[in-house]
Amino acid sequence: MTYAVPVPTPPSLPISGSKTLFPVRRVFCVGRNYGDHAREMGADPNREPPFFFLKPADAVFTPKETEILDGTLPVVPYPPQTADLHHEVELVVALGQGGTGINPADALDTVWGYGVGVDLTRRDMQAEAKSLRRPWDLAKGFDWSGPCSPLRPVSAVGHPADGRIWLDVDGVLRQEGDLRDQIWTVAEIIAHLSRSVALRPGDLLFTGTPAGVGALTRGSSVTAGIDGVAGLSFTIA
Repeated sequence: MTYAVPVPTPPSLPISGSKTLFPVRRVFCVGRNYGDHAREMGADPNREPPFFFLKPADAVFTPKETEILDGTLPVVPYPPQTADLHHEVELVVALGQGGTGINPADALDTVWGYGVGVDLTRRDMQAEAKSLRRPWDLAKGFDWSGPCSPLRPVSAVGHPADGRIWLDVDGVLRQEGDLRDQIWTVAEIIAHLSRSVALRPGDLLFTGTPAGVGALTRGSSVTAGIDGVAGLSFTIA
């Protein structure tokens, strides 16, 4: 097969303890899946079903150890066209199987593994788009907007339904919650989404963030984790 332009390298994430890569097909993100975060964003978590937005597959990446210089953390670039970049720590679900109309009782059988990611958001751009009743894709789907830990398979971490999820900025705790506080479970999210699209191996799900989202500036050092699952650290540059 001959292509008109060079074929890009397929997006992928590393697998913890392995040289094998996990191919990233699509990235679905769940909005307002923790009650406290929904309320801080001015919504009523008791009234709405899960809703989704997408990031480009190549927006999700693991900051590389080879980027560490002089003892500093791996670098994530501060994006253009914003003065209000926000962090949102999330459980990331990697699918090893797909399907449509998946029953919630069977949904976890599609999961290959888990990680922790940070949904970076150009909040000012998002707010302007909302006020004008326009899509806010570029507020969420810009380059380098989804730093993510290496993935860990279900065989290593099981299916985490509870456990502390947290994010520090410059050593100060910003976000803290528990996976049990999610409004929609992983199984319910997969089942609900599979009614709208045919899920496939390689799809990722960012499953929502607890309260405490806030601004990052150039030089901010971010450390995030989910107990028993994974951790992630980087600096905004």
